Amino acid sequence: MFSYFSKPRPSGGIPRGIATTGPVLFSYGFRPFFLGASLWAIFAMAGWIAALTTGIDIAGEYGPAHWHAHEMLFGFSSAVLAGFLLTAVPNWTGRLPVSGRPLAYLFALWVAGRLALLATDVIGLKFAVIIEAAFLPALLAICAREIIVGRKWKDLKIVGGLVLLSAANAWFHISVVRELDVDAAARLAIGAYVMLIMIVGGRILPSFTRNWLNKFGRTDFPVPYNRFDTVTILVGVAALVCWTFAPQHIVTATVASAASLLQAARLIRWRGWTTWPDKIVFVLHAAYAFVPLGFAAVAAGAVGALDAYPVMHVMTVGVIACMMLAVMTRASRGHTGRPLAASNLSCASYIAIIGAALARPFAEILPAHYHHLLALSGALWITAFALFCIEYGPMLVRARRAPRGAA
Repeated sequence: MFSYFSKPRPSGGIPRGIATTGPVLFSYGFRPFFLGASLWAIFAMAGWIAALTTGIDIAGEYGPAHWHAHEMLFGFSSAVLAGFLLTAVPNWTGRLPVSGRPLAYLFALWVAGRLALLATDVIGLKFAVIIEAAFLPALLAICAREIIVGRKWKDLKIVGGLVLLSAANAWFHISVVRELDVDAAARLAIGAYVMLIMIVGGRILPSFTRNWLNKFGRTDFPVPYNRFDTVTILVGVAALVCWTFAPQHIVTATVASAASLLQAARLIRWRGWTTWPDKIVFVLHAAYAFVPLGFAAVAAGAVGALDAYPVMHVMTVGVIACMMLAVMTRASRGHTGRPLAASNLSCASYIAIIGAALARPFAEILPAHYHHLLALSGALWITAFALFCIEYGPMLVRARRAPRGAA
């Protein structure tokens, strides 16, 4: 059984167009970027906790709070997105993947951005943000080229998401340099990720669920994509736009409430509870459940029932990080020739990231327990990605397993 990201391989199990010389790590986009993202998730969270508890100076002129927000949105998350797109787009378009030396250069550009923000006192703040801001436009150019040349016009929505992320990153940096509020730029970035999850989730969740049910001869399939899904996505995008530019407005509350209800109905139509025995599929539904919850939080924030940061953390840790970890585990298994089944370590990582997503917003909601909940959420976050590194790190740096029966 192949994952959504995979197509059958030629004999010998070597995917077409993938570099056969040099480090295995740079043979396919998911390998360096999933590994880099998980390692950076651990380091960046540990650095942020150290800055909070010891007052250690991190990121110099950029500031520890801005650095933490930026590296969760544009450091960790952009790497996972790159690993996904560099793996999925070639399968959508039928074109050769970025592999070998070009992939190594792109990954080096991402790494340079991480190092630059840590060295602002050495190389200067403006030079650091210029270096960091180069990665997303580079990824955008690659994906746009492949989609346009491959004439997959329906996938231009993905390019639109990358345009928004590139703009949000530039806006975030400009706000830091000019000492302006960064929250609107952060909301734009969060909105872009959530939009991509709504679009791609609508393709992969029903597909995976249908495939799993079909294996057992069941016919209670998810409702296939139709106009309801289109309307649901459009209402969700409208709610995200309102939240970005008017987070505390009655219109935002109204549209976000509608988006929450529609997304909940959409999730029910996918019949995720039927996949409970297959945790690697079920966790995708569990992660998507944070989408209607996130829109409900946006609505609550718009009427003053929630502060801004709990709302953001429902979206970032709940929607974005949970879905990214779920996708990373499945794609890594599918593309390295492993069975598409969640191990005990994988299940533990799912529990940890969902726990982090639930604990983090309550840190602001329950100020008397702020530090305890913050520590719990941070520890669970680090645990989730440490478990991913332990289990999947060796897979990502080793050659793909040959199909059974191959010579």
